[in-house]
Amino acid sequence: MKILIAGGLLVAMGGAGVALAQNDDGVVASARASGDVGEQADGYLGFVTAPSSAVKSAVDAVNIKRRAIYTDIAAKQNATVQEVAAARGCDQLAKRVAPGQKYRTGGGWQTRGAAPIDLPAICG
Repeated sequence: MKILIAGGLLVAMGGAGVALAQNDDGVVASARASGDVGEQADGYLGFVTAPSSAVKSAVDAVNIKRRAIYTDIAAKQNATVQEVAAARGCDQLAKRVAPGQKYRTGGGWQTRGAAPIDLPAICG
């Protein structure tokens, strides 16, 4: 299965699962706004700078929730967890990273400007 096909799996996530995996009590949102945490093309949040224990715990919790969602969808759609996660990562990069926030598409961390993010080839 190619990642473009896996991209269609995002519809199956629905709003509740996606919202659940976005942030917990504002710690992640604050870390994203400050540039300490960013979205990655692999579908998970990553650390731009060394995190505090509170930020690490919050991000780890979000990533665990995301992996659970990806695993459930992968099982239902006969795809790998990595395919589903990468499809979600492309969606996050394209839609959820606001100007001024950090993201990584495979190289180093970048800060989004006003222009759309130049998505990696795997995003189709």
